[in-house]
Amino acid sequence: MSEKPAVIHLFTFLLAILLAVPGFCLESLKTHPDTAGWPSLFDEDLSNTDKPEGVWTVSEGVLTASEDKSIWSKKEYKDFILDLEFKNAPETNSGVLVRCSDMGDWIPNTIEIQIADDFAEKWASSPKTWQCGAVFGHLAPSKSAVKKPGEWNRMTIRCVGKQIDAVLNGEPIFSMDMNLWTSATTNPDGSEIPAWLSKPLNTLPTYGRIGFQGKHGGVPVWFRNIRIKELN
Repeated sequence: MSEKPAVIHLFTFLLAILLAVPGFCLESLKTHPDTAGWPSLFDEDLSNTDKPEGVWTVSEGVLTASEDKSIWSKKEYKDFILDLEFKNAPETNSGVLVRCSDMGDWIPNTIEIQIADDFAEKWASSPKTWQCGAVFGHLAPSKSAVKKPGEWNRMTIRCVGKQIDAVLNGEPIFSMDMNLWTSATTNPDGSEIPAWLSKPLNTLPTYGRIGFQGKHGGVPVWFRNIRIKELN
């Protein structure tokens, strides 16, 4: 008797398991979505955030900070698409923070998508994993797509299970499978991970707060049109 039917059944069974895994066969994010009808991540009065008093303000729809202190959603998010705009000043160094499981010790317990002024020598000469659009310390962007200081940039980040993708100003800049980051010291390509990022990414939870880094290094950053679509 032929063994082909058994092989076919086994293949079908394994495929069903793989398709049940979050993020499997998820097509990479290639463009910005139509966000019409998407809710804002933060209320206009910031009442649905955890933030330090007197640091973060909103004026004419633009969010900014006067100190190097982060702002966080009160809600935890699992699978989602986050769409936003940001504007740099010369030498800006900030970040979009996702999957945060510990606001008190957020640096090793968060995925940070780096925001930086790549036109400044300080960042142009830094490691690629420190430049704008990188998963900070872990994965360099495929290209530098950030605009000059004073111009608005658009960024879209999609998080589904262990898969994280991003588009910056219409350019896909990375597609990350967190499962591949099994070391706290070395990235899959052999590059060194900064010592303060002390946890392997594959051990981080696939849910958490969403936040934004404040006036880091004394240089401001501005955000607007921060919208989110939950996928679960």
